[in-house]
Order: sequence, then structure tokens, then C-alpha cells
Amino acid sequence: MTDFHVADISLADWGRKELTIAETEMPGLMALREEFGKTQPLKGARIAGSLHMTIQTGVLIETLKALGADIRWASCNIFSTQDHAASAIAAAGIPVFAYKGESLVEYWDYTHRIFEWADGGCPNMILDDGGDATLLIHLGMRAEKDLSVLSTPTCEEEEVLFASIKKRLATDKTFYSRNGVAIKGVTEETTTGNVDVITVEHMRAMKDRAIVCNIGHFDSEIQVAGLKNFKWHNVKPQVDEIEFPNGTRIILLAEGRLVNLGCATGHPSFVMSASFTNQVLAQMYIFCNPGKYEKKVYVLPKHLDEKVAALHLGKLGVKLTTLSEKQSSYIGVAVEGPFKPDTYRY
Repeated sequence: MTDFHVADISLADWGRKELTIAETEMPGLMALREEFGKTQPLKGARIAGSLHMTIQTGVLIETLKALGADIRWASCNIFSTQDHAASAIAAAGIPVFAYKGESLVEYWDYTHRIFEWADGGCPNMILDDGGDATLLIHLGMRAEKDLSVLSTPTCEEEEVLFASIKKRLATDKTFYSRNGVAIKGVTEETTTGNVDVITVEHMRAMKDRAIVCNIGHFDSEIQVAGLKNFKWHNVKPQVDEIEFPNGTRIILLAEGRLVNLGCATGHPSFVMSASFTNQVLAQMYIFCNPGKYEKKVYVLPKHLDEKVAALHLGKLGVKLTTLSEKQSSYIGVAVEGPFKPDTYRY
């Protein structure tokens, strides 16, 4: 199989070992394989995936495959790929186009390639983090007319008001941006998501060697483009010092792109199991109910939300008891749930 582009296919064995370890920490996805593997509910689904190509994403991809889906995959960020993970998925025969440190030209080429099925067909579903693959649909990329799109949302609780970033610039050492939200140091002061959250002038006023990084998706949240005319000193991959004319420097991580995957390995497998189990259930729900949904945003039905939680309890040594008829009547819910109203947010 040559329909892939990774950094080094010889890393596949290492990637497979880590995938095997991660499976033991992703009980939700493994439970879905066990429950739905025989019935193949995603048979006929052609999924164009644009999401960080990590070990945990590899377990997601192979779960979708185990449930019958045909998949093509690219990373949604130039620095977030774990090369051994991409190699393991490619070696398993799944087309993947990603490597850590790819250029922007390569990034867009790889995103295009997830729409190019060998038989000339096109996707009928997209699993998209960041919206770039979805953007290509709006710009005219071919997809089946009933295309369904599932995009990972930003956290509602992080969309809070900006209190003044400027007054503490001289004292705070670390500046973050999370999903477009700037978080200074370990304080609770944040700002709503947008471009130019941290500007060049903000950075020029920072203390010498203040650390600047972005926990969100796009480098436009920090005015990285405005730093290009200053002196850059590369310390190591994804760590740069930018020197201003007055001699002070800031330390910029991952060139202003998401720091947790650019400079580290992202979230633990168990955390991603909850997120990805949600994604798989959502894709099954949409794909198995053709024509039910319009082209707009939907919240995952509460009974599936609770299923995600239930599938992870055993790994934590927790046993969920069953309500008696008297108990369920007393609180006004069905014995089998859901146990919270649709308006409830976990």
C-alpha cells in the first residue's frame, strides 16, 4: 500500500506497541469494538478525517475501521503528528498523510488528499478538528450530497470575559492562548477567542524571556506573523527565542501553534477515550439515521452522552447500580435513563 505519506514507515513497529498500550487505557473505544464489531454499523461510511495524528487518534481510526468505515486521514496541525503513530496506521493499510513539522504547502496538499478515494469516489462524512477539511467543502471539494460533518467544539466554559491583559504584562511570565482564549500564567484571567489576542506590542512589553504559547488551534491567536522581522534563535525543535531591538527576548513555543501536542504528547489516553467514544457514537448516530438531520449543529443526545460515561466506569473500578422502579419514579426518570434533562450540561 503506497497511498500514504509519513516521516518514516520503519517507525510502525514502535507505533504499534504504543497503540497496544493505549488500547488498555481507552475502554470506551474498545467497548464499542466489542459491541458493534459484528454488525458493522459504519459499513458504507467514507470518512475524511482531519484530526491530530497521535497514538490516541490511531486507536480512534482503528475503531472506526473495526466498525466498517473506509477512512482517509490527515493531521489538522503541522506540529501535532506523532510520527510513529502515523506510520503504524499507514502500515495497517489505512491511507494517512501526516508528519511532524510539515510545511503549510504540504499541510494543504495532505488535506486535499483525504478527499481523493482510489475509485474516484468521495467522502460522505468528515471528522474535523479545526474546520480546515470542512472549509474545502465550502470551497468546492467533491463530497456526497448528504455529507455529514462532525467538528470538535471549543469548551463553552472557556468562553469568558477578558479582564485586561495589559496591566500585568510586566509581571506575568507565561502567556497562553486556549482555543482562542488567552490564559496568563496560572491565573483565572482569560479572554474570549479571537485573532490577535496577544499582539506584537504585548510581547514587546513582556519581561525578558517570558514564555509565550498557545493551547488553542491557530497561530493567528498570537501575532506570530508580526514577529518575523525580529531576530529568531532556534533553541530546539518548536522552541524559539525572539529577540527585540532593545535586547529583550521572549520564548515562543511551537511557533504559536497548540503547545500540548507541538511540544509534548497531548492528553492521556483515558481522557481521549471519553472524547473519541463520543465522536464514534455521534458518527454512528448520524450515519445510521440518514435524512434525519439538517445541516446544522446538534448536541449529542443525552442517552449517548451517558453511554460514554458508563463505558468508562469499569476501568475506574466503579459499578453503576440500577434504579428500582420506586427510585426511578421518585426522581422522575426511566430506569435505564437518561438521568439528566437535555438542558443539563455536564
